[in-house]
This record gives sequence, C-alpha cells and structure tokens, in this order.
Amino acid sequence: MASAPETKTAPARIPANDFRAQWTRIREAALAAVDRVGASGWLVLGREVEAFEAALAERWGLPHCVGCASGLDAIEIGLRCLGLAPGDRVLTTPLSAFATALAVIRAGGEPVFVDVDDSGLLDLDLAEKALEEHPEVRFLVPVHLYGHALPAGRLAALKRRFELRVVEDCAQAIGATSDGAPVGTVGGLAATSFYPTKNLGCLGDGGALLTASAEHDALARSLRDYGQRAKYEHDHLGLNSRLDEVQAAVLHDALLPALDAATARRREIAARYRAEIRNPALEIPPVPEGSASVWHLFPVIAPDRASFETHLDAAGVAAGRHYPHLIPDQEAMRGADPATLLSPLTRARAFAAREVSLPIHPHLDDAEVERVVAACNAWRG
Repeated sequence: MASAPETKTAPARIPANDFRAQWTRIREAALAAVDRVGASGWLVLGREVEAFEAALAERWGLPHCVGCASGLDAIEIGLRCLGLAPGDRVLTTPLSAFATALAVIRAGGEPVFVDVDDSGLLDLDLAEKALEEHPEVRFLVPVHLYGHALPAGRLAALKRRFELRVVEDCAQAIGATSDGAPVGTVGGLAATSFYPTKNLGCLGDGGALLTASAEHDALARSLRDYGQRAKYEHDHLGLNSRLDEVQAAVLHDALLPALDAATARRREIAARYRAEIRNPALEIPPVPEGSASVWHLFPVIAPDRASFETHLDAAGVAAGRHYPHLIPDQEAMRGADPATLLSPLTRARAFAAREVSLPIHPHLDDAEVERVVAACNAWRG
C-alpha cells in the first residue's frame, strides 16, 4: 500500500519584533520584580524608580536620570529645562517619529527642519548653514536615528559656535557612541524612550531624561510631577509624567542586565546583513563616521518598495517602514510656515519613499538571519 505523500510545513514567519521570546527569557526576573513592588505597597515614585534611575545614570555616564512616562515627555521636559520660550525655533530632523517634533510644539517651540545625510540622520553641514542664515535659532534636537550616533565632535562644535541649547533624542540609540562618546553627552541632556520596541523597552511605556546638570535634574523632577517642589506646593505648570514603580523594577531587574548581550546580538546580525546582502538593487545606507551603532533598526533602500515588501512577505519575513511620511508633511502640521523648511528635503523624501526596515531584534537565530539574507538576495527589483 502506497504511503501518503509528505507535506512540507512552511517555516514560521520571522517577526519584526519577538516579545514572546523576550518574555520567555525575562519571565522569572520580571515576575519577581512585580511581586516585590506589589508586596511593598508603594506604586508610584518610590525606591524602584530611584534604583533604576541610579543604575541607568551610571551605565550612561551622566550623573542624573529622571524617569518619566514616555520619550515624548522626556524631550519636552528637557526643552523646558533649557528655558524654551513660546515661539522659539528648534532645529531638528524631518525624518523621525512624530513625537520628536510634537515634543517641541508641546513645549511651546516651533520645529524647523533641514535635510538628512546619506545615513538618514540630520545633515550637520546643512544644519551649520541654516544656523548661519537664521541666527534666531538657538535650540537643537538631533535624533540618533536607527541606533546610529551622530558625530559627537561636529555636534559639540555646533553647540559651541552657535551657543545652542541641545536635547539629544536618544530613543533609538541607548549604548551607541561616537568616537567613544556616548550619545546624549554632548548636549548634556539625553532623552530616551522605553517603548517596547526600543533596545531597552519596558512592558508598556516609559522614558527618561538624563543630564549632567543638578539644576536641570531638580527642575525635571518637578516638571514630571505636576510642577511640585513639595506635596501640594506647585512652582511650575508641570506634567503628569511619572515612570511607574512596576516598570522601573522590571527594567532594573530583567531588562537592563540583558542590554549588553542584546546589543551584541544586534551588532552581530547587522554585520552579517552588511556582509552578506549583495543584491545590487538594494542599498544599505552608510553608518556615520565614528559611530559604534546599536542597530535599533536595519534600514535598506529599495527602488520599488512595494515590490520588495511583497517579496519579503511571500518569503515569510516581516518588514517595517521608518518613516514613510516626513514630519513637516503630516496633516497635523498643516498651515506651518514654509520657512520652517530651512533646506530642500531631497534625501529625506527619498528615504521616506524607499526605506524598508529588516528584522534585527536580538531573538533572531542564525537560521532566521540566513532566511532574511536569502530573501533579500533573491529579490529582482
């Protein structure tokens, strides 16, 4: 009697992020942290937040860390600490999450934009030219996009020459350095996010502002808690932006200790992609000079993005777009003064139209990396 023909099972889809795999690895430590917080009876702004703030500050190399509710809030609080006044112009990138510009607007400022460079990050040459032509601009929010570090020396030179007040958006770049300098240390104020997809992501939402200034630290702590200097004594119009005790405990016990290994794995995957993806139809943007990147994302440029995404989907590979709509083109920015564009956005628009993000989370195994590489090399653009 003939046996039934064998059927092949399709390999599992490769996800852009794998939170189930993450939970398997951190479950024991995370549950213990939650139990400790519950047993303590203290749920908001207590010892867990203090312990995590101290641990992150030490790791980052800045003396002060203020946990808050999101990366968006961290940028806004940072700008308010620097004295941003209503209507002040803030130079930033058009290619980022909308939260970057939204924080400027919520703080009372007006975002203004120049183009990106070949890496997709703020073009510091164009930024210098814009600052020369617009001396009224005295605030800067650079974004260390994709996990790359903008050149620290160039940032420092711009800060000195134009007496800039700087909040660095480090949401995608925790642990990245430029010529050995950690992101966020040039401006003296580093805003980061603990959104779950981030390299140090929590089990919900959260963020932090790190600073070298004791004065900014004290003001940020007041602003995150309704502007209070003491219970029911309000010196400022603040926010409700407090990192929860539970999230702080899980970050401290389960996630921060795993960050170095996760970063190393991201770098291994990125190195393989850069070495083994040889499809001439795909462009891998260069890494900024001097950047020891942490590869929050791995962008590639496809001339026919829709075709490439369809091909990846058929191969069982999830992909993302970062970011398909530039900030100044968003509906929420309608009516903005055209002068907010301080240069043509030629390269930024090219990134928005053609960028595709490949999976690069630390839970990918070698076989999955090989499948992504094979799918990229098999595409005929």
